[in-house]
Amino acid sequence: MFNLNQYNSSSLLIDDMVKNIIRDLQHAIEQRGRASIAVSGGSSPIPLFKKLSEQPLAWNKVYITLVDDRWVNTTHQDSNENLVMKHLLINNAKMANFIGFKNNAPTPFAGEEYTQEKLREIPLPFDVVVLGMGEDGHTASLFPHAENLHHGLDMNSGKLVVGMVPLTAPHERMTLTLPAILNSHHIYLLLNGKSKKQVLEKALQGSDVDEMPIRAVLQQDKVNVVGFWTE
Repeated sequence: MFNLNQYNSSSLLIDDMVKNIIRDLQHAIEQRGRASIAVSGGSSPIPLFKKLSEQPLAWNKVYITLVDDRWVNTTHQDSNENLVMKHLLINNAKMANFIGFKNNAPTPFAGEEYTQEKLREIPLPFDVVVLGMGEDGHTASLFPHAENLHHGLDMNSGKLVVGMVPLTAPHERMTLTLPAILNSHHIYLLLNGKSKKQVLEKALQGSDVDEMPIRAVLQQDKVNVVGFWTE
C-alpha cells in the first residue's frame, strides 16, 4: 500500500520524516534492543541526515547501512558512504554502527558475497528504509532495463545485494535487492519537486517494472510505503 504525504515546505517535510524515523528506531530499540536503517544517497537526503544526527537516541544501538552505492573509492565525491559519513554519522549519530557496501573487489559483482556477509551483522527486518526516486523511475540502483535488473527484482534469489550497471547513469553500482528492501517495517520515499510528482503519478498508473523499477516497491502489498513530497 502506498500513501503520499504532501508538505508546503521542505522544512516541514524534513521535520515530519525525522519524527517518524526516530519513533521507529526508538520502538525497535525498546522491542529488541537494537534498530536498523538503510538510507539513500544523493543531495535530497542531506538535510534529513543532518537533522537526524542531532536527535537524542541510543545511537550505539542503531545499525546504519546504504540502499545502494557506486563502486568508487569511499573518499570519492560520488560515494554514498562518503556522503553518509559527512552528513549523518556526526553529532549524536556518530555513535551508530555503520556497515558500507564497498570492498576491495574490482567490480560490484565480484564483491557481492563479501558485502552480503558484512550485512548479516545488521538486525533484520530493517526498521526503516529511506528510498529516493530518479526521473527515470529508478530507485536504489535498480535502473530501468539494466542487464542485471531481473536479478535485483527476483523475490526468490535469497540475495541481499547485487551488482548493477545503469544504462543511463555513471559508475557500476551495488544495490539492495527488492526482497531486501521489502524485508522492512517501514519504507519512506523522499521526493522533491513537481517533476518527481509527475514521475510518481506515471509509476502508479503503469505496471511495467522494467520501464520503472520503482513500481515494484509502490505496487506490492508486503510493506506499507509512505511518500514525503514537497514542491
